[in-house]
Amino acid sequence: MTDRALSVVRAGALTTVQDLGRPGHAHLGVPRAGALDAPAHRLANRLVGNPETAATLETTLTGCAVRVRTATTVAVTGAPCPVTVDGRPAPWGAPVHVPAGAVLNAGPATHGLRSYLAFAGGIDAEPVLGSRAADLLSGLGPAPLGDGTVLPLGRRYAPPATADAVPHPGPVTELVLPFRPGPRDTWFTGAGLRTLTTGRFRVSPAGNRIGLHTEGPPLERARSGELPSEGMPLGALQVPPSGLPVLFLNDHPTTGGYPVIGVVPERHLAPAAQAVPGTPVRFVRIA
Repeated sequence: MTDRALSVVRAGALTTVQDLGRPGHAHLGVPRAGALDAPAHRLANRLVGNPETAATLETTLTGCAVRVRTATTVAVTGAPCPVTVDGRPAPWGAPVHVPAGAVLNAGPATHGLRSYLAFAGGIDAEPVLGSRAADLLSGLGPAPLGDGTVLPLGRRYAPPATADAVPHPGPVTELVLPFRPGPRDTWFTGAGLRTLTTGRFRVSPAGNRIGLHTEGPPLERARSGELPSEGMPLGALQVPPSGLPVLFLNDHPTTGGYPVIGVVPERHLAPAAQAVPGTPVRFVRIA
């Protein structure tokens, strides 16, 4: 194994390799995958001099710790968390020099769910269909990290960026999800549609990279039964028999038979990656 590598000391609750995903393969049944908080992923890469397409590590809630085999530059973005290098405090949201053999630790998120660790040169895992992203639904890409996992690092692209301040939207105290109705909104009564936009929903603990589940009042159906399987886009608001909307995220299935009451445009999805269970959810209809 090349010295340009890292080994996992503490994998955390769920840490995966992510990039911008593999769009364009839904006809093969392959989800998009990729970083759930794409702006945070892009920022981390920019801070260490990588292109936005370079692969990062996406952690979940508890962070992770890695030992680098070569001196490198690292940046941690996304959910704020304590960062240390060999036990000494280091800045979050800024390039950090990590000596060869040192352990970089990204601790538990102080708010939000997912942090992103970018390394100069990117994670050089083997691409699958043009992407290094781990897809938890199909199993494509690198497996979720475990203690002792070794990952290669690529060659540095450019000097790290300098920044006086790093933008951060702050805690997601209310998840606002604008949606366009359809294609199956006619499967719901007028009361059901009103419930979607006026009901008090919150983020369920049952969510994952496949979808954000909600708790709240069920949506009343106008039609019983289910559809033949049809294509499911990123951001689909699918309503299973429970009547509670599920927001499809990056690892979602490409087809499904439950009706989709609306679709949230991709540009509004990043906050869903950082909404902790119990966060209020408000659905806003747009044209």
